[in-house]
Amino acid sequence: MSTRWYPIYQRGNPQLRVFLPNFWMKLVRPVEPQPPNVVTFAVSTEMTIHDVRSYLEKIYKLPVIDVRTRIAMGETRRDQTYGYVTKKDDVKYAYVTLPKTEAFTFPDLFENKAEKQEKEEKSMDESKDGFRKFLDRNKKRPGTPGWYSI
Repeated sequence: MSTRWYPIYQRGNPQLRVFLPNFWMKLVRPVEPQPPNVVTFAVSTEMTIHDVRSYLEKIYKLPVIDVRTRIAMGETRRDQTYGYVTKKDDVKYAYVTLPKTEAFTFPDLFENKAEKQEKEEKSMDESKDGFRKFLDRNKKRPGTPGWYSI
């Protein structure tokens, strides 16, 4: 089954068809601390344990020991003015256990915040120096404040 519907017959040369699966997996940061060999995924609600296992083993060549899933209910809210209830979609989580020799740590994407902040401060100082040089260069120009002495 695919996410796209194509007509069965087309005149002329048939177009190339790409069939996309309905399954998807998203790596999620775990809420509670877990052992280093357990990885959490948010998966499509139609996926079963066997689908998750075969997906990881065949596509990513990961050795999977165990897969457990749970469905988390979406958040419900009541509208203050009209009183109707809205609900977000349910999410299915898959907890994949890898062998003890494998260890997964969630990547820290913003680990060098200090370097980034230093770089921003350096560029700010450079722009301030450039503006000071501009003011010094244009001090004596007529039409700008400060070209005459009081």
